[in-house]
Amino acid sequence: MSWFKKILGKESKEKLDEGLEKSKTSLFDKISRAVVGKSKVDDEVLDDLEEVLISSDVGVETTVKIIRRIEERVERDKYVSTSELDVILREEIAGLLSENNIENTNGFTIPKKNVPYVIMVVGVNGVGKTTTIGKLASQFKSQGLKVVLGAADTFRAAAVDQLVIWSERAGVPIVKQAMGSDPASVAFDTIQSAVAQNADVVLIDTAGRLHNKVNLMNELTKIKRVMQKVIPDAPHEVLLVLDGSTGQNAFEQAKQFTQATEVSALAVTKLDGTAKGGVVIGISDQFKIPVKYIGVGEGINDLQAFDKMEFVDSFFKRTK
Repeated sequence: MSWFKKILGKESKEKLDEGLEKSKTSLFDKISRAVVGKSKVDDEVLDDLEEVLISSDVGVETTVKIIRRIEERVERDKYVSTSELDVILREEIAGLLSENNIENTNGFTIPKKNVPYVIMVVGVNGVGKTTTIGKLASQFKSQGLKVVLGAADTFRAAAVDQLVIWSERAGVPIVKQAMGSDPASVAFDTIQSAVAQNADVVLIDTAGRLHNKVNLMNELTKIKRVMQKVIPDAPHEVLLVLDGSTGQNAFEQAKQFTQATEVSALAVTKLDGTAKGGVVIGISDQFKIPVKYIGVGEGINDLQAFDKMEFVDSFFKRTK
């Protein structure tokens, strides 16, 4: 690894540590209160720990798995000190995520066999979908890739305007139509334009309405079908953007969208402004869909490729 890459890697990890500060401070405060006056991990401590994890938005199913693993460890080791709880939690959560057989993704690289590589981005309004697209465009372009954006969220003028601003900021072209246009038509034009320009990556924004799942499903299916008239296997990736600060609501959104379309990757945003970072652990465990990106700040470079082991390390790193 080059010196430059080491520096970038160190800065990225420091930003991750900083971005999860609220989440881990909240978690450690809760753990400290749960074990106060107790020297060993027993049933009472485990009951309290279960409440701590659920209240930290890890999710009920994932929490039950973690508690079961710690129970087995306590039974095997006979005596486990409460002072070891941080380390044990880190090890068992890391083990759980490793056993899910979901490898870390390649982040901001694309498969060479699919050019242009088409990413359809989905998610409800307000989760940071358009911002995530802009940051992705910037990251891809910084690697020398040619990027084209498609403004297929034609129901909100603000969505198109915001994507135009991001296209200018990232220095990449955008395809858009008039407000209220058929989203599938925008997607079709975007794919055609990308092929004509020999683009490497296409990012298609879509409307984020969940009030009628049937309409959402039909719309996303139509967009896919129209794109496939130009590129038969498009989209190559369906990226669902979730707002980490909404905690359990992010679980519900993931459930709704995975039922509406074939989601292949996740991006969890706004982790720096919330104490609900545990939601990433639960979502990564429960949906068996790789968390590909996490947002840990407002800056254009604060969208990071998700590494589950680095995330767990940062989540359980006490501030000195």
